[in-house]
Amino acid sequence: MDKRKFFINNRQSLETAFKYAAGFGFERSYQVEVRPMTRSLEQNSKLWAMLGEVSQQVNWHGQKLSAEDWKHVFSAALSQQRVVPNIDSTGFVILGMSTSKMSVAEMTDMIELINAFGAEREVKFKDA
Repeated sequence: MDKRKFFINNRQSLETAFKYAAGFGFERSYQVEVRPMTRSLEQNSKLWAMLGEVSQQVNWHGQKLSAEDWKHVFSAALSQQRVVPNIDSTGFVILGMSTSKMSVAEMTDMIELINAFGAEREVKFKDA
């Protein structure tokens, strides 16, 4: 049996998923996970474009940060993250939410946060 993923957004898609699962029988155990949709590909593309533009245009406390660095800064602003010492105690590591696990709504909040931050610092976003 192969792994299947169903996107349930109406009664018909729910019934399709149920019919598929009902055909398994009970010889083995199966796992069903229900969770909100994660970010869309469109949101992901927009996120990385915006992070790149912030990276190119904003000097942060005397430093130029990479798009990846900015991703961590913005995601830390959205969720309660913890900071712990690194293995050799020469710095710190931020523990928190992965953007790849963000829901569509959480990614919308992230993009809005970047827009607001950029507006305060006169970042010119190409698609705006």
